[in-house]
Amino acid sequence: MSTKKLYAGAKLRETRQRLGLTQKDFAAKLGVSLPYLNQMENNNRPVSTTVVLALAQEFGFDVTELSTGDSERLVTDMREAMADPIFGASPPPLADLRLTASNAPALARAFIDLHRAYRQTHERLASLDEALGREESRLQPSPWDEVRDFFHYCDNYIDAVDRAAEHAASQAQGRPMRLYAPEMLERAGISLRLADSDMLRHFDPASQTLTLSNRAAPETQTFQILLQFALLHQNKLLEATLDFARFRSDEARAIAKIGLANYFAGAALMPYTRFLGAAQADRHDLERLATRFSASIEQVAHRLSTLQRPGAKGIPFFFVRVDQAGTITKRHSATRLQFARFGGACPLWNVHRAFETPGRFLRQLAETPDGVRYINLARDVSKPGGAFGAPTRRYAIALGCEVRHGDALVYADDLDLTNPRAFEPIGISCRICERTNCHQRSVPPLERRLSIDSNERGVLPYRVE
Repeated sequence: MSTKKLYAGAKLRETRQRLGLTQKDFAAKLGVSLPYLNQMENNNRPVSTTVVLALAQEFGFDVTELSTGDSERLVTDMREAMADPIFGASPPPLADLRLTASNAPALARAFIDLHRAYRQTHERLASLDEALGREESRLQPSPWDEVRDFFHYCDNYIDAVDRAAEHAASQAQGRPMRLYAPEMLERAGISLRLADSDMLRHFDPASQTLTLSNRAAPETQTFQILLQFALLHQNKLLEATLDFARFRSDEARAIAKIGLANYFAGAALMPYTRFLGAAQADRHDLERLATRFSASIEQVAHRLSTLQRPGAKGIPFFFVRVDQAGTITKRHSATRLQFARFGGACPLWNVHRAFETPGRFLRQLAETPDGVRYINLARDVSKPGGAFGAPTRRYAIALGCEVRHGDALVYADDLDLTNPRAFEPIGISCRICERTNCHQRSVPPLERRLSIDSNERGVLPYRVE
């Protein structure tokens, strides 16, 4: 079997610039000539084994980052943008998009930002009564999308916040966080009270009192305590991280701060090193991990998708949460599979069937159009309001990874991972999916020509050529 060549010029160039080295000095430390380094940085030559070893030995670089990073995400995001009818029926070939993502990632991001701005402007013009005369109708990404992209391109792993949370959790000295979290507040001079309230969490700065709803589940209450602790006693760290991100609006910065506090809470509830060890020992059994860390199934699944610490990475998982309309409300992928930025997920995914079987885990072997095979796990998540007449929020979550990690998953037991016919064909979104015979296709793939014959009808009212 031939070995795939590694082209990582952008990552190599970013590493050199981060170290503050000239090409000449960097080439000397890597043991290669200056012209050879220049060719590698411009993707004219693959990164050699000598360079990979030198990066690890000389700089302690996690060489697995060379084959990951932003390229696949950028390619997926550009393909979805190009699926917009505004670009016509002749988008650039996939090879060109991959070349752009590898050689000019900054240009690729600028293009994605431009298309996002166009979409938002188009949506605003569709509702002129809201847009006219309002200052916030300027061209800019929505705060929500900007924050989502921040976590997306950080691989959903924020090292400084994760390590700070792990340090805070170590003070519990092995005690369950559900017992230690209230003590953390008390030592910080904050009073905790429970109330029969629709408000999940409320903090009064004047009295230094945190009030939680007694209708919330115990794991939710613990999470909210840790979140409030982060906002109050990790504020400098959160603000420094926000400064680094350089958000374009105050709204995005405020949303991101809550997101970072949520990240701290999850990382403190499930400290990295201990959680990674437990996940490996329990073979990523979500129910066992939820019991062990007094967390919810959704909290555990989301935490598994963040285990991307350099030098101590867990299995690369994707994690997604959808509502009953199929809209993605949370998404992250450390795998090659990337989710559509707009709209819902592929209807063939088992995540949509989870609503039909509440309280049960559904397993699915799936194959994406690029030939990569995954094992997917889906389950419904209901969040009751805690009182008669209070609305129940219903979601479904999915967690998955490539089948090559099947031996490390309890959910892969008794599944035939070697049988090609056991894998269901799934995609990302119809406009960029290349499958020609999908019975659930809603719109034609933009990159293919159509043949329409009024005298015949198959699965689809057209043939994809």
